[in-house]
Amino acid sequence: MTKTAAPNPLLAGWTAAFGLPPFAAIAPQQFRPAFDAAIAAHRAEIETIAAQTAPPTFANTIEALELSGRDLDKVSNVFFVLAGADTSDAIEAVEREVSPLLARHSNALYLNRALYARIAALYAKRATLGLTPEQARVLDRYHTRFVRAGAALDQKAQDRLAAINETLASLGTQFGQNVLADEKAYALILEEGDLAGLPDFARAAARAAAEERGHPGKYAITLARSSCEGFLQFSSRRDLREKVFQAWIRRGENGGATDNRALIAEMVRLRAERAKLLGFETFADYRLDDQMAKTPAAARKLLDEVWGRARAKAKAERDALQKLVAEEGGNFALAPWDWRYYAEKLRKARYDLDEAEIKPYFQLDKMVAAAFETATRLFGLTFTAVDVPLYHPDARAWEVKDAQGKHVGLFIGDYFARASKHSGAWMTSLRDQEKLIGDTRPIILNVCNFSKPATGEPALLSFDDARTLFHEFGHGLHGLLSNVTYPLLAGTAVPSDFVELPSQLYEHWLEVPEILQKYARHARTGEPMPKALLDRLLATRTYGQGFATVEYTACALVDLDLHGLKEPAGLDVTAFERDDLARLDMPAEIVMRHRLPHFQHLFSGGGYAAGYYSYMWSEVLDADAFEAFEETGNAFDPATAQRLRDFIYGAGNLRDPAEAYKAFRGRLPAVDALLKKRGLNDVAA
Repeated sequence: MTKTAAPNPLLAGWTAAFGLPPFAAIAPQQFRPAFDAAIAAHRAEIETIAAQTAPPTFANTIEALELSGRDLDKVSNVFFVLAGADTSDAIEAVEREVSPLLARHSNALYLNRALYARIAALYAKRATLGLTPEQARVLDRYHTRFVRAGAALDQKAQDRLAAINETLASLGTQFGQNVLADEKAYALILEEGDLAGLPDFARAAARAAAEERGHPGKYAITLARSSCEGFLQFSSRRDLREKVFQAWIRRGENGGATDNRALIAEMVRLRAERAKLLGFETFADYRLDDQMAKTPAAARKLLDEVWGRARAKAKAERDALQKLVAEEGGNFALAPWDWRYYAEKLRKARYDLDEAEIKPYFQLDKMVAAAFETATRLFGLTFTAVDVPLYHPDARAWEVKDAQGKHVGLFIGDYFARASKHSGAWMTSLRDQEKLIGDTRPIILNVCNFSKPATGEPALLSFDDARTLFHEFGHGLHGLLSNVTYPLLAGTAVPSDFVELPSQLYEHWLEVPEILQKYARHARTGEPMPKALLDRLLATRTYGQGFATVEYTACALVDLDLHGLKEPAGLDVTAFERDDLARLDMPAEIVMRHRLPHFQHLFSGGGYAAGYYSYMWSEVLDADAFEAFEETGNAFDPATAQRLRDFIYGAGNLRDPAEAYKAFRGRLPAVDALLKKRGLNDVAA
């Protein structure tokens, strides 16, 4: 008798609590057959919709598309959570296989002529269809997506677009895997005598990192940002700071198999070609045409408004640091690997404040609780820890309910750096909210890379780490509070220069004194942060903002310049970055926050290509939006919070972003609040 093969758990019905995937039953070798089956099923659904003889209606075309591809969504969501947060050689091999496969499938959807004809026919008579505002928005977004994908082009152009899309998908996957390989390959192993200047918490984290890498009794500095920046901030060993810094900034630029420069040149060339096929002069023009900014000129206008001020402030900061070097007897010019070390010393001198004094008050668990309480006070949400099987022991889950006790969704936090996790911090989902097939509740994840403490020790965050936690939780709330019918519009499915508004706005509540007074408690004594220390901490809000603004804005400007090239063939990536920074008069002592060879926002998936300006565009919005609360005298004003939920956090892509913001605030913002927030309002442009 023939033994029946066990069903693939990725395609079976999921019966775990909250509809979670059966992670323990999933093996890497099951993904490729699951993708093949799910893609084939979705392809059949697409063909059925496109081949109908009945005239197109919203129900038989648009709603049918929204209902299609459910298995593919499930498989993809699980796979890309693992590929980002708990990858392996086997997962990476599958990722290399399925990236072009998924691009090919996307081409089959968006370049389907018969399907586009049905959508175009509906779009042409949209005013007569009696659609609800949400249905009209869904139709508009589908039509825009298909046109921007090339559905209206001739067959020759479509064939070339399809080939470009597949190649770009493969290159983007390789780019991200190369960066991860460089990060995994590096650890600076240190002895006790190499730790001069490091406070106890940094030593403990370095010891834990070394033990994890098979070096018990030693210390390791890795290329996780929290490890690397902490070492640069505190180590008095200038020679070791330089080693760590050089390794950090040269990810993706070390020659050999993991060097990303050739990949970047090819991706930029292919993006420019794709833009031209679609009728745009440059990729930047194409990319911004469907964003809130609309044009590269509009994005550049904002960046230019900030750049001159930031550079002037950074140069003043540099001069102050160089003076400190001289006062200590240092006979050298300040270098990039010196900046954080002397900036920390100067902060202590000016404000009687140093990170070693602050950090014990920022325990990870307390900051998670602070983020939760903020959501409780703003939106009436409650968070209850639940014991459910997840993909890694470090990940934790909480059930989220509203003020009436109704289930809102599941939130998963995965906070610690590890070798199997890509660097950075992000929000993603295993399931998005919708109402088309019943009241579907979301499963939202925050993935971070904070240093893991030694066993039995509390995890301590820097103030910047705590801000990152609040930032990603803001994205998480954008997914959790989504209240739409159609999946296409759910949660964070908004333009990238609007998607950072909910996350960056949420950062403001970390600095609300009543939140800090309650949750900033010393890891050893449990005592709240003394008011004098809290006041000194909040007084440093704009300290170092010249440096921070320059390292970010340089990235955004170089990104626009790179993707604004009309003829990028033969691009020398190293020379382009060097020459563009020289044109900008980049201070020599500051390096881009993300240099091109490891700039994953741009090249690993490409979601922010020609769009890294989005963070600052959204910051104009978030600075102005928080002022709406400040104007009431209450950081948790109920009426303002309700508008925020209705038009921003809960509204997905129901409206054009400008209209959504005006519905919340009553007007569009000016740049003034941003300049004030960064301490640049009194600096000459």
